Amino acid sequence: MCGIAGIIRRGDPGNIGEEMTSMLRSLKHRGPDSTGFAVYGLPEKDQYVMRFKVAEQEDIGKGFDIHEQIKDRRATVNSRLKELGVEILSEEEATDYAFRYTLRYDGDLRRMADYIEDIDDAEIMSLGEGLELIKDLGDADVVSEQYGLGNFNGSHAIGHTRMATESDVDIRSAHPYWAYPFNDVSVVHNGQLTNYWKWRRTMEHRGHRFMSHCDSELIAVYLADKMDNNIGLEEAMTDSLDELDGVFTYVVATSDKLGMAKDVMAAKPMVIYESDDFIALASEEVSIRKIFDHDIDTFDPYEGEVRVWEL
Repeated sequence: MCGIAGIIRRGDPGNIGEEMTSMLRSLKHRGPDSTGFAVYGLPEKDQYVMRFKVAEQEDIGKGFDIHEQIKDRRATVNSRLKELGVEILSEEEATDYAFRYTLRYDGDLRRMADYIEDIDDAEIMSLGEGLELIKDLGDADVVSEQYGLGNFNGSHAIGHTRMATESDVDIRSAHPYWAYPFNDVSVVHNGQLTNYWKWRRTMEHRGHRFMSHCDSELIAVYLADKMDNNIGLEEAMTDSLDELDGVFTYVVATSDKLGMAKDVMAAKPMVIYESDDFIALASEEVSIRKIFDHDIDTFDPYEGEVRVWEL
């Protein structure tokens, strides 16, 4: 079933971490297995933020060895970054197994990401100028508190509550998905793609890599591939309605845009609130109303509809 949500502030930045937490809290019943956030902060010039993990939550508690392994893997990450000439500006420990680094690097991001993910059990969740992708097991309150999202200021965000149907209950299978190695592209999705393997093989032949077997990751890679070939976000999303088969509604975010697409059967719900300076969308209206202290008007997009909002 799953629940998806998105917000974009076209005026002043605000506490999108708390706002998205409130929205996803209201969607907990749609997906209790895991919760994920893609939040877009206020980027610093010539800096990247890298979120990564070196173990799964379920690994913790398996004995002393896992903590030593985590320590060794993190040390290897640091060593490889320095080897590539990456300047580590700050290091934060979000959990025992997940970390947030700010970096300065003028080299090839794909090369850097590939070199880090060559380390056993290392996975980059996101690497971008504004994007920070956080996902873990548990509901919105658990994940938000664990990763300190209650005071995250930024311009826009998307989020997801997951009910596992076809893949494992772990961080790797949780949403959102980052379009590796493209800067600041993330996707959340409710539905199912029936031509997933056809498009995955096509993307792999073009040199893209996948970290999961979740069809939602394909949407992120598909859109990023289109944009990498000089196709605009809205056109790429419109193409997806013809080229991706299935029943789906998805929300995508880039460094300066938020978009939603609903397939031609319109079986997966979406509700939108729109004003001059704030847009909110979610699987259920109650989620949007949680972040307003006054009455609002909402509407449902039509079947086969694509909408894109820009900062």
